[in-house]
Amino acid sequence: MSRLGDSLSRRHFLGASALAWLPVPTPGGVPAGDPPPDFPAGIDLYRQAYENWAGEIRTDELWTCVPRTPADVVLLANWAHGHGFTLRPRGFRHGWSPLTVTPGTTGADRVVLVDTTRHLTAMTVLPGAVRTQTGASMDDLLAFLEDAGLGVTNTPAPGDLTVGGVLAINGHGTSVPAIGETRAPGHTYGSLSNMIVSLTAVVWDGGEYRLRTFQRDEPGCAALLTHVGRAFLTEVTLRVGANQNLRCVSRVDIPTSELFAPPGSGASRTFASFLDRAGRVEAIWFAFTDHPWLKVWSVSPNRPLTSRPVVAPYNYPFSDNVPELVSDLADQLINGAWYLTPTFGRLQYTTAATGLTATLSTDLWGPSKNLLLYVKPTTLRETANGYAVLTSRAEVQRVVSDFAAFYEQLLTSYAERGLFPVTGQVEIRVGGLDDPSHVGVPGAEPPALSAVRPRGDHPEWDVAVWFDVLTFPTAPGAAAFYRELEQFFFTRYTGGYATTRAEWSKGWAYTTEAAWADHAVITGTVPDSYRRGPDPTWDAALATLDAHDPHRVFSNPFLDVLLP
Repeated sequence: MSRLGDSLSRRHFLGASALAWLPVPTPGGVPAGDPPPDFPAGIDLYRQAYENWAGEIRTDELWTCVPRTPADVVLLANWAHGHGFTLRPRGFRHGWSPLTVTPGTTGADRVVLVDTTRHLTAMTVLPGAVRTQTGASMDDLLAFLEDAGLGVTNTPAPGDLTVGGVLAINGHGTSVPAIGETRAPGHTYGSLSNMIVSLTAVVWDGGEYRLRTFQRDEPGCAALLTHVGRAFLTEVTLRVGANQNLRCVSRVDIPTSELFAPPGSGASRTFASFLDRAGRVEAIWFAFTDHPWLKVWSVSPNRPLTSRPVVAPYNYPFSDNVPELVSDLADQLINGAWYLTPTFGRLQYTTAATGLTATLSTDLWGPSKNLLLYVKPTTLRETANGYAVLTSRAEVQRVVSDFAAFYEQLLTSYAERGLFPVTGQVEIRVGGLDDPSHVGVPGAEPPALSAVRPRGDHPEWDVAVWFDVLTFPTAPGAAAFYRELEQFFFTRYTGGYATTRAEWSKGWAYTTEAAWADHAVITGTVPDSYRRGPDPTWDAALATLDAHDPHRVFSNPFLDVLLP
């Protein structure tokens, strides 16, 4: 993890740090300090603290501006180019990796954050699609679609994400077709980036930055579909389909020995068996427990008799609002009582198991957004690593079983040394790859830098198993533990069986001290995961992004290393 000072307190992990994100103007509305030279008139500018989701990256008093129109963003880009500044799009800060702001950034650096959430939020329904500006939240977009009878199959669980942020890192959900299921028109099992029909970006053109709209089949578009922070999109058109009703059934009675059993073990209630029956699963496995919380979604046009109908999202209040017992024990851990981590894991499991029953949440049914959005800003704030393992549908159980065995052994070995680096949970999901035929645009290519871009030399790899392991950033040994896990991912899932790519928004490139710090992984392992196969995309994508932004107005010190 990033090195943290004593300033990381209990409030960062319990979802109570909103005050740190409020604008900090001086009396009378005059920004604190001298503004950057010749800053464009008419665009609001102030000093504001920045903090990412788990509080690992925090800096006070960065210049932050609020454009009202896409033309304002163009004006900002040309100003930044002429004055040696960089611009970083800023949404709701629900991310981990240093793609927006890097550790060590200060108010003295020549960087301006561009808040897209105030005004760049317009949405319009089109035939079979939606046009939206990139500052709109996923909460608002999905509600807007629902009102028009439309929806998506895959979306991240938090709604406090901007559309632009989700597309920058190929945001995803959890879904593959159930056995016998036919994909509905306008839907995909891959990432949301794959559903872009067209996009408008600020690019260098004719000696200045301008707005340019790219159609999905145009050269130069594929690199922008998942740009990892190296571009600024102002508007996108997304393919969407008819909304679907979903059912979500939760179970907490299946032991890990059965759910994650090796293939051929004879176990009946395996992770892959639920995937085959429903196509949409998530396992949440709290540290030092042996019964995960398993969620199983299925397409269900009509409400089953046993299901409770829901008319709004976020239907797990026991996890979205941290109970006092959990927060009190979390406080003890953060203040040094890390030996209580096994107790904390068991308490989290008990809270989920009893909460599901107490809130009648074991069997829910309703419009898709009400079942797909289930992580609120008030939930427990932890850091997370993230990897996508590309494999075949037939090998999902093997991938999950191999991971579970290694993870459990590693967790035990650290505990035997008195170290408890994982205080949270493992989250396992399965999604499809980015099939460009789903967008309905002849000649469309998959997103060049999407973690779930298909491998042309392995057409049998048709799914991605997503793994995240969550913990408090200050847990002793966390970075070293994550480093060992990362080495497992990149060495176990290789060859004809599977391959691994980093999840852009999460933690990766670990040393024993910090995330995003292993130079060999940043400059070798991660790029090479896109260079393998008959259709390598990494270097071509970087060349395209450089052509669109040759002056690196849309970059930062970390991206200058990752995407040189």
